Amino acid sequence: MNTAARILTHRDHSKYELKQKLQQRGFASKVIDTVIGECERLNYIDDPRTAHVYISQLKKKCFGKRYIRMALRKKRLSGAVIKKILLENYTEAEEHENAGKLLKKKMKTFNREEDSKKRRDKIYRFLYSRGFNKDVITDLIRDLVK
Repeated sequence: MNTAARILTHRDHSKYELKQKLQQRGFASKVIDTVIGECERLNYIDDPRTAHVYISQLKKKCFGKRYIRMALRKKRLSGAVIKKILLENYTEAEEHENAGKLLKKKMKTFNREEDSKKRRDKIYRFLYSRGFNKDVITDLIRDLVK
């Protein structure tokens, strides 16, 4: 329990992450299950809260919903929880705004490309790699051309 508490003092972890960290430290499965149960009872771990905090961090770094969804899956959160939390915490308008901020920040780099088709393709690939929706990217590129 002391090890789990020490791990959780730095940042929130999902149940899966805490279990992995305790396994890496050589604790038995029975002990781990007991500790995780106790941590849940004491509200030390709470997967929805962890997801909410993580989404906020990734939104500040201008990542799109698709990227965030994949990152939450890596934390082994259930699909229903991810979908619900994303709907509550990341609107389409916020995603569009974040993509616009990111694009504005990187435009100096993209403007070096003289061929407009190549520039659009680079912008598309960049925003897609950051997890933005195809529709959001298309809208931003369309607005750029105008």
